[in-house]
Amino acid sequence: MRPTSAGSRVRPPLRRVPAAITAAGLVAGLAMALPVTTASAAGTLLSQGKTVSSSSTENGGTPATAAVDGNTATRWSSAATDQQWIQVDLGVSAAIDKVVLNWEAAYGDGYQIQVSADGATWNTIYTTTTGTGGVETLNVSGTGRYVRMNGTHRHTGYGYSLWEFAVHTGSTSTVPPVQGGGDLGPNVKIFDPSTPNIQATVDQIFAQQESNQFGSERYAMLFKPGTYSNINAQIGFYTSIAGLGLNPDDTTFNGDVTVDAGWFNGNATQNFWRSAENLHLKPVSGTDRWAVSQAAPFRRMHVEGGLNLAPASYGWASGGYIADSKIDGQVGNYSQQQWYTRDSSIGGFSNGVWNQTFSGVQGAPAQGFPNPPYTTLDTTPVSREKPFLYLDGNEYKVFTPAKRTNASGTSWGNGAPQGTSIPLSQFYVVKAGATAATINQALAQGLNLLFTPGVYHVDQTINVTRANTVVLGLGMATIIPDNGVTALKVADVDGVKLAGLLLDAGTVNSPSLLQVGDAGPGADHAANPTTVQDVFVRVGGVTAGKATAGMLINSNNTIVDHTWIWRADHGAGVGWESNRSDYGFQVRGNDVLATGLFVEHFNKYDVQWFGDRGKTIFFQNEKAYDAPNQAAIQNGAVKGYAAYKVEDSVNTHEGWGLGSYCYFNVDPTIVMDHGFEVPDKPNVKLHDVLVNSLGGNGQFNHVVNNTGSPTSGTGTVPSNLVSYP
Repeated sequence: MRPTSAGSRVRPPLRRVPAAITAAGLVAGLAMALPVTTASAAGTLLSQGKTVSSSSTENGGTPATAAVDGNTATRWSSAATDQQWIQVDLGVSAAIDKVVLNWEAAYGDGYQIQVSADGATWNTIYTTTTGTGGVETLNVSGTGRYVRMNGTHRHTGYGYSLWEFAVHTGSTSTVPPVQGGGDLGPNVKIFDPSTPNIQATVDQIFAQQESNQFGSERYAMLFKPGTYSNINAQIGFYTSIAGLGLNPDDTTFNGDVTVDAGWFNGNATQNFWRSAENLHLKPVSGTDRWAVSQAAPFRRMHVEGGLNLAPASYGWASGGYIADSKIDGQVGNYSQQQWYTRDSSIGGFSNGVWNQTFSGVQGAPAQGFPNPPYTTLDTTPVSREKPFLYLDGNEYKVFTPAKRTNASGTSWGNGAPQGTSIPLSQFYVVKAGATAATINQALAQGLNLLFTPGVYHVDQTINVTRANTVVLGLGMATIIPDNGVTALKVADVDGVKLAGLLLDAGTVNSPSLLQVGDAGPGADHAANPTTVQDVFVRVGGVTAGKATAGMLINSNNTIVDHTWIWRADHGAGVGWESNRSDYGFQVRGNDVLATGLFVEHFNKYDVQWFGDRGKTIFFQNEKAYDAPNQAAIQNGAVKGYAAYKVEDSVNTHEGWGLGSYCYFNVDPTIVMDHGFEVPDKPNVKLHDVLVNSLGGNGQFNHVVNNTGSPTSGTGTVPSNLVSYP
């Protein structure tokens, strides 16, 4: 035991003799030794001798500095309460890949490892509730100047006690270098016009996937350029169908790509998680059927005929999304409650129900909200179409379309599409057995990522740090964080393209499932924004998943183009606290654009917008069904958390075609003061806004703030507001 200052005593290590505890709100210990870094096979030790602070100390003999002095005979120990922390200031921001906790016998079995750019806003990169004590070596992935062990639960009646708190970077990887390219794995089915038994293969996949709503099977059916006759490709859950041409017309079906709702008695409101892309259809009857709800994009399609968005029974449907497509005939909306169509060409549109929104659509109906309920913008302010896989001769490549401003119509209708081709050799093809460490190794090598259909559990955050990286999923590839990490993070860099992924919460709470940009102020990315397209978030349904927030958008100028961020209302692990998730979509970046924003059922705000000059074109929302009572959703003096909240600090914001519905089936007496809450400022404007009570299960008093008529009765009649203010 080392000497201590006069009058102070140290609790003997490994013995449980009561000792006086003095806790301070903040105890900072400044290391007196010169900073030391040690390079070894274990990487570079960053923390030794650096400035360190803690929430408390047991007494003067166990200071925070003792945990970073390199001496395993000295220790830091905290006050004997659960919520305690120790943090080290590395001096500069660093990429952290390993943290070693050398515990004395008084250890924490619940704690978080967190990083921060400023020592104030923290990102969690590791969480456990089953810590074992002893020496715990944690493989992590994060970037920050400050690193903190945030204790949440003590294993003993004493405080937290660490001999050493060691933070490393550049640790020697046990993962060998990975190779780009290769085959696409067993769950990608590739066809050419001469492939035998195409219809039988398609039917076999559909038979498995038709009602497989929460299963683990995933498929992509890819068709090489050419003409295919007598095809009816029915598309079930977690199934994607796409052509492999550079243009949709390169791959022609004399037949149909069909989604109907026979599996659910003609109700299409649960036809989720599937897609159709890059095909030319000549429907047998003259009209193709795509009766879907959320997370079922219809992209880059040419239908030489009409498109029916309703099930054959004309039962309920709650979609949906079309982009970069040409429908020669009429789009039949019929029973679709809401729908968004972007940058396309259509031969007409049949009707509307509550909220049918168009931007950049040639042939769209005229503005008419609320009767008919059409919101029509001539152009889309900024757009960049989703990357896609195609064949250039016999070589697979990924095409990344160019950014467009004030677009109208498809990106492919006039000559060669504008954009960049990237050979598959520059992608790490993620297949079964891949780990987060392998994926991060590939990113560190400068490779892009192509996730083949499957479910991938990750024990560390997938970190995208290089500008212009492409991360593309096929067949609703799914990423699940196992230990409370954020599944996927993107640094504040230019031009990252994320597309085609389902991020599914694990049973240990994650701070978020997707984070784009750092917590602090970021750079201007207007010339080359990051895009997030067909990236879906799910909390619950398969298991009792948890996440504080679904998606965090911190980078300026990010384009979020079609997402469904869903806290499950049915399936496994569903309950007000069982699959707790307070926030769906939080925006701190400036000049962020959301086109096709579907966010549902979060415990507090479904959308919370902090950044300035944000825009949303089309928003669909249901409030959480399972709120147990009015008190559970009370927001101070306000009844209920708004579906769409713009913070008071925001000066400029605009939205078009926005709807929120309530269906409080646990307590139908619940009342929401409003669906939308925004600051009263001249440059904060909402257009074509509605709230609706589904069958009288709960009600809204107003639409926006204290403006707009209340909903009432059981008739499911929306309350509409043409503009606010």
